[in-house]
Amino acid sequence: MANAHDTHHEGSHGSVKSYMVGFVLSIILTAIPFGLVMFPTFPKNLTVLIVVAMAVIQVVVHLVYFLHMDRSKEQRSNVSTFLFTVLVIALLVGLSLWIMFSIHSEMMAK
Repeated sequence: MANAHDTHHEGSHGSVKSYMVGFVLSIILTAIPFGLVMFPTFPKNLTVLIVVAMAVIQVVVHLVYFLHMDRSKEQRSNVSTFLFTVLVIALLVGLSLWIMFSIHSEMMAK
């Protein structure tokens, strides 16, 4: 009986160096928004924009360094599945907000 680990590719796991780079980037991308919120120095709109930008960058860091999603041929199906999931969630949230805004406008107009 073949071991399930025998068919696993050695290159699909990251090195200790890549995990440490991802970990350090995650810490930095968490500390910056935390510091901005704890010690407000910028206007609120700019702070919110920076926090959202750091969150998006951190998602990309996690996808690349911890989930190993890249442009390689082996990861193509994972990346396309992830992008489809993002599209479905964006449509679901976006259209739900649109419906709620439309209902609110109609209710307030009367």
